[in-house]
Amino acid sequence: MDDSMDAWRNLIDELDRKLVDLLNERARYADEIGKIKERLGMEAYSPRREESVLRNVMEHNKGPLSSAALRRLFERIIDESRKLEREAMIERKKTPRS
Repeated sequence: MDDSMDAWRNLIDELDRKLVDLLNERARYADEIGKIKERLGMEAYSPRREESVLRNVMEHNKGPLSSAALRRLFERIIDESRKLEREAMIERKKTPRS
């Protein structure tokens, strides 16, 4: 295999590790937002906020990912964040507070 291909693959592997860290950090933030929403009696799902996130992401896309591809990726990320918020809310309701 070409050494330059290995170098590019190593760079991608490092980016993937960073992406995992960033996605997990995003999930922790989503959980904190879920706690605040719960205290305020709000639902986990906020269509206006989700559209705002997508708009923000799209405005910063400089390619080579197409807008449609980036939108699909972030829709999945938002879906997982919403799921995490809901599951955490359910778990907190099950656990008595001290």
